[in-house]
Amino acid sequence: MTKKIVYEKKGHIVTITINRPDKLNAMDPEANQQLTESWNNFRSDIDAWVAILTGTGEKAFSAGADLAAASQRFESGGPDWAMGTRMDGICKNLRIFKPMIAALHGLAFGQGLEMALACDIRVCAETAKLGLPEVRWSVIAAGGGPARLARAIPLAKAMEMILTGEPITAQEALQLGLVNKVVPQAEVMPAAMKYAERICENGPLAVWASKEAMLRGLDTTLEDAMFLDDYMLSKLIPTHDAKEGPRAFLEKRKPQFKAK
Repeated sequence: MTKKIVYEKKGHIVTITINRPDKLNAMDPEANQQLTESWNNFRSDIDAWVAILTGTGEKAFSAGADLAAASQRFESGGPDWAMGTRMDGICKNLRIFKPMIAALHGLAFGQGLEMALACDIRVCAETAKLGLPEVRWSVIAAGGGPARLARAIPLAKAMEMILTGEPITAQEALQLGLVNKVVPQAEVMPAAMKYAERICENGPLAVWASKEAMLRGLDTTLEDAMFLDDYMLSKLIPTHDAKEGPRAFLEKRKPQFKAK
């Protein structure tokens, strides 16, 4: 049986691919379960330093939740409908402090955009479109869409996207700071891989600690965030990598980091 989520690891870089091109990579319950398992595998593997999330095919990164698969649960109106239609993984209930890159080679709608928003760096094809159209079907983008979008771009534009359900172009997303880079479609994965490879040149423990300090710092005051920086540094200092970095600098060689 064809896997709906493909997990591949090469060196320190993991690629997680949504593999439902015939459904525009829409997410059904089985795909959500496989995706959550993939993110858990990435988080727990000390040798996996960076992950790239992408989709199969040329048209879509992900069209969002598979509403056809969810319709029966919507009709039942039972309290468990969300368990089969919404997602956990990186959208909710799973914090990962390793870097995650979204490679958006096509449209990213609904849950597709929510998954991209949960990543740290977003590379986007010139022809891609991004949006949260859930209100069109009288549901809400409950995978963190409103919360993350309002933190990622100006509130007025976030409100426009959420309330109208209208998508934006790749160039609009770039101007708003919603994506980091816009490239021709054929260059999306190479550009994402270039980011991943550059990150892997750094000390992984320091990268992970920096991401954690940044995200946790957003939830507190500036003063407390600075104390958090000191705490994270104190945890890094005794590690092999924190000793290896300065040593390699003094010896004028490339550091050999071990995530230890």
